[in-house]
Amino acid sequence: MSRLFSSRPAHRNGRGVRQSRAAAWLAAAAFAFPWPAVGSDAAQGEQASVASTQIHDEALLVEALHHVHRQRLDAAIGSIESLVEKNPKFRLAQLVYGDLLLAKAQPIERFGNVEGRSRREPVRGLRDEALSRLQHHLSHPGADRLPASLIQLSPTQRQVIVVDVDRSRLYLFENTRSGPELAADYYASTGKNGPIKVREGDRKTPVGVYFVSDYIPPEKLPDFYGAGAFPIDYPNVWDRRLGKTGYGIWLHGVPSDTYSRPPRTSDGCVTLANADFKSLAPFMEIDRTAVVIAESVDWVAPQALVEQRQTLTAAIESWRQDWESRDIDRYSRHYAPDFRSGRKNHAAWMAYKKAVNAKKRYIQVDISDLSLLAYPGEPHMVVATFRQAYSSDRHQDLTNKRQYWRRQADGAWRIIYEGAL
Repeated sequence: MSRLFSSRPAHRNGRGVRQSRAAAWLAAAAFAFPWPAVGSDAAQGEQASVASTQIHDEALLVEALHHVHRQRLDAAIGSIESLVEKNPKFRLAQLVYGDLLLAKAQPIERFGNVEGRSRREPVRGLRDEALSRLQHHLSHPGADRLPASLIQLSPTQRQVIVVDVDRSRLYLFENTRSGPELAADYYASTGKNGPIKVREGDRKTPVGVYFVSDYIPPEKLPDFYGAGAFPIDYPNVWDRRLGKTGYGIWLHGVPSDTYSRPPRTSDGCVTLANADFKSLAPFMEIDRTAVVIAESVDWVAPQALVEQRQTLTAAIESWRQDWESRDIDRYSRHYAPDFRSGRKNHAAWMAYKKAVNAKKRYIQVDISDLSLLAYPGEPHMVVATFRQAYSSDRHQDLTNKRQYWRRQADGAWRIIYEGAL
């Protein structure tokens, strides 16, 4: 059991505040977090980061917890008072505030000093929220790391969303000339039963690569959804191929009387505080913004993605050239034996392409705006989205296309799905 104070006899400091020689509640001893040593470079960096983001509610909460860890109870109360005054609906902050005030009079036996199972259940959820928020600030991936899914963003793809279910975190990356850069991140709640969604009603959050498919303003929704909703395209073509069912997976806000929801309390959606949802909304583009949902995000150095990017772009370029050649044998080598597109399997697809190509004197294919996103939970599978300009002596068109590529046992990348958007 975590304790705000030790069970050993307490003593009073010069201000008459009860202190403990044990680590404070929500400190390293309670949650096994590697708190930086006071005065260390790491600690100074953490303090500077908090100080530079004082306007952010979560930063104020973490600042208070830092004070608690360092046995600065009055300073912690000062920080949490500012947060409660700013956001009285922040239930976690209210609980921390109550504990800190009570700690000035008596030892606290547990986080949220309440009795009775019916009262402890909500407190357990708030404890999990505190854990998630604190974990993020103590083990942030850093500016020199990227999610392994972000192999390449297209020039027209202004941003991408990455959701880490295990950490209850949503990351917004902006596409810059030097590659994806973290622009913001937000605490988020996901499905009650965790990942990975398989069937309707399982209350799990899907894992995969999705795209924002719509926007629903708050005035068209019940108050439960808060500041609005962005539906995503679950189930996508891969989900349907695996027989997954369900619908209505959204990114949305919370009820107006709520600041945030504890981790894993939705029916499968990703929920954000209304202020965070409003902050995120201007960056979302229908049918263009990707939402990559991972059970646990794998953070890597950007250089680690270069080789995979080069290998995949070379495979796609080879596919393009072999299509132009009208040689069905060369073309077919780019498709996996388990390829599917709509009702066509590998054999039906090749028969169709052979018949079409035989009628053409030439084929020219140009590809632009290529994005490459590794699919979480599916080793060696990548979603390629691009703009395709096709022309022949008989037909011309401009199409947005999506392909799923998977690395085969022989090491070659081959297409397992292809379709127009």
